[in-house]
Amino acid sequence: MTVAASARTPRASWVLWGVAVAAYVVAVLHRTAFGVASAEAVNRFGIGATALSMLAVVQIAVYAAMQVPGGTLLDRWGPARVIVAGSLVMATGQALMAFAPGFGWALAARALVGAGDAPVFIAVTRLVAIHFPPRRVPVMVQITGLIGQTGQLASAIPLAYLLHRSGWSAAFATLAGLGLVAAGVVWRVLVPSTRGAETADRPRSASVADALTTHWRTPGVRLGFWSHFLGPFSANTIALVWGVPYFTTAQGRSPADASLLLTCMVLANIAVAPFIGMATAAIPTHRSWLVLGGASVTALSWTALLLPTTPRPLWQLIAFVLVIGAGGPMSLVGMDFARSFAVEHKAGSAAGFVNMGGFIATIISVLLVGVVLEVTAPRGASIYTVGEYRLAFAALAVPWTIGVIGVYLSRRDTRAGMAEDGILVPTLREVWRQHTARRRRT
Repeated sequence: MTVAASARTPRASWVLWGVAVAAYVVAVLHRTAFGVASAEAVNRFGIGATALSMLAVVQIAVYAAMQVPGGTLLDRWGPARVIVAGSLVMATGQALMAFAPGFGWALAARALVGAGDAPVFIAVTRLVAIHFPPRRVPVMVQITGLIGQTGQLASAIPLAYLLHRSGWSAAFATLAGLGLVAAGVVWRVLVPSTRGAETADRPRSASVADALTTHWRTPGVRLGFWSHFLGPFSANTIALVWGVPYFTTAQGRSPADASLLLTCMVLANIAVAPFIGMATAAIPTHRSWLVLGGASVTALSWTALLLPTTPRPLWQLIAFVLVIGAGGPMSLVGMDFARSFAVEHKAGSAAGFVNMGGFIATIISVLLVGVVLEVTAPRGASIYTVGEYRLAFAALAVPWTIGVIGVYLSRRDTRAGMAEDGILVPTLREVWRQHTARRRRT
């Protein structure tokens, strides 16, 4: 169902989108909340680096594993009901985390947060595709991600303040309450307003295994997966687990400086997102170059941070987080590949499949950092040095290399398939020659 075919007014579409985005902001707050509480978790549960990594990895692993099942539910139920269900599951997870008596309960709580979070973003992007014109969709998806990052700002500043002022239980119980409010608002506003649209294109059946096979065999969707894989794992590794410990111990920064750095990372995400959306819409045949270019800049930023053997000045740390913060919007180019190449009645599961990419990369990254720290540090250490972090973060070259190779190979296959359909993609050299020729004529 498209906007043109819908009886809804543009104002109604904006209202529906606004409610959905508000629920997504709360979901991002749930997702990133543990990042500001990781230092407290070490003392609360008596754990080391590997166990701390597992609290994040379990959440992200469940999130990634639930992407395609969540997408098939989205294809069946529609965006509104999926957002309600996800918000309720996240609220349950945060309530459990608030009063978790031990490490095992905390793992279960993080799993619930990951499961509830999994379908929310793809549900919002599906709602965008239904209610906005196709050419506006890439920009609207970027704006959705942009606004969603205010949830990470909320975890970096007010949640951190609440955690330090009122304690662990009060902070996570507050998050549970926000999840309930989000579910209630979506149920009250979005579900009645979208009932007709959500039933119009619902498929008769959907198989997770069939969806996975279809999407992996579709080169354009596979290109979306690898594009998303390559984009966000650096920022996620910093935001979800290792940023605060790294900045406050190895770099010798205060908690206030750590919050500032996380905030700068989010602000970079917000600032870059609209430009990535416009570029994606303007050069649809060369979207992969945005992804590869962003990956190159990110690699240079990590190199500049890790080559020196001493703590870095604040300005360099700010520059670093600004660069890696742009990886989030860059990864959303992958969602546009899903929109362009997916089988129409499996659009929801295709978005979920692509969205798996960045979080699979994040799982690899978070685990690699934790394991390398555990191996290189003295037995029983809970605070790590600059040298130990340098080795641990250098391991992020592994997922970066995998992602670059994946983008390159899947782009080649995508272009070959387009050529068979009579669509030839010009090389950058050809595009530059055409551009130069036009300038000379004018």
